[in-house]
Amino acid sequence: MNTKKILLGLLLAGSLSGFAQQNPYINVSKDGKKVELTQAGVSFLAQLPLHCIETEFPNKPNHTIETSEEVVLSPKQLHPSFYGCLDWHSSVHGHWMLVKILKSYPNLPETAQIIKVLEHSFLPENLQTEADYFTKYKLAKGFERTYGWAWLLKLDEELLAWDSPLAKKWHKNLQPLTQIIVQRWKDYLPKQTYPNRTGVHPNTAFGMVFALDWARATKNTEFESLLVQRSKDYYLKNKAVAAILEPDGTDFLSPSLEIADLMRRVLPNKEFSTWFNQFYTPEGLKNVLQLPVVSDRSDYSIVHLDGLSLSKAWCLQGIAKQLPASDPRKKQFQETAVMFLQKTLPNIANGNYGGDHWLGSFAMYALNQ
Repeated sequence: MNTKKILLGLLLAGSLSGFAQQNPYINVSKDGKKVELTQAGVSFLAQLPLHCIETEFPNKPNHTIETSEEVVLSPKQLHPSFYGCLDWHSSVHGHWMLVKILKSYPNLPETAQIIKVLEHSFLPENLQTEADYFTKYKLAKGFERTYGWAWLLKLDEELLAWDSPLAKKWHKNLQPLTQIIVQRWKDYLPKQTYPNRTGVHPNTAFGMVFALDWARATKNTEFESLLVQRSKDYYLKNKAVAAILEPDGTDFLSPSLEIADLMRRVLPNKEFSTWFNQFYTPEGLKNVLQLPVVSDRSDYSIVHLDGLSLSKAWCLQGIAKQLPASDPRKKQFQETAVMFLQKTLPNIANGNYGGDHWLGSFAMYALNQ
């Protein structure tokens, strides 16, 4: 496995020196405007979650122990579906990635293995235990708020959008957990007075992006209205955001770009353009378009900055779609997004578990925007 990762890194690094160059794992358009995974590249990326979803240790369970009896509980006992990939949220978006791959590339050599892994994770009894976790343990009320909640809804949305007997079965089995998470959102947002503007897991805008996507996909108008209103409460009057201070040393999300990625979903195009023009200062915008520097990919926190490049890419792609054709930033954002992908893809599988257990999901999401 490590040999494969090193080989992929070398191949990608060599190929990305020019826009038009190709290799077995990616295709870069001649004009440099688009980067796509080949089927071989998808097959390789599939190995990352396949490897970690059933890897219980190392593990960061983030479980608040309430009684002495809980001390001996293993990650797998607490979370029979989402115990691998170091932590719960990474396991959830690893599952999303496998569903996305299975749905989009049904004839991979790994197809049978993917189905086997997902069949176990989506067993009704396992998912019921996952749902019960949020009510069985009093202090689990805020578990994975809101990053893990967001990815769970993205997983549910992906299954819902796939017309397949397997997907329909898995989606049905996921519903006890999905409905718990939706209710957690509905309970929390009315009393969340201030948004979290961090560049890591509690970032409010990122979570609301995926929640809003889910609400619209499922036609849950009540939840959608709540999300739209709270988005406006938090961000509509924001001006001259302090983007010049980004990033923090362990960010994998851009606080300002996540807000913009949310507001493009909330506001009509013309209103969004007006809002966006006041949101960034020229200096702040110039700063967020810079590629993050990753000094040590063996460090589980510093490697977050590779994820920052990927999340910036998908935010910029989405924002560019909403800007008018005459806006020069439209092309600038598209080209910058491609540059982020080009520079970062060689690093998403470098043989270190700190990045390997989650970066593939970020890459897959960015490449599908």
